[in-house]
Amino acid sequence: MTVPFQTARHAEIAYDSLRVDPEPKRGGTKRRMEVEGALLKVKFTCAEAKTLRVSVNSFFDLLHLVNETIEKFDERKE
Repeated sequence: MTVPFQTARHAEIAYDSLRVDPEPKRGGTKRRMEVEGALLKVKFTCAEAKTLRVSVNSFFDLLHLVNETIEKFDERKE
């Protein structure tokens, strides 16, 4: 999936915030992220649909929190 941000800096902030929370090894889900400009690209791989759904939902919860934090505390406009 591709997540657009307002600026490349915001995408980097999201990447740096989300990469420190790896997927649990016991779940079997793998997540790969990269930043291209103002886009955060995320790829999930998993053998089971239920585990994938839980991982993606958790990721979106964290992404929402990152977005709210950026909106509230970002004083620099790029």
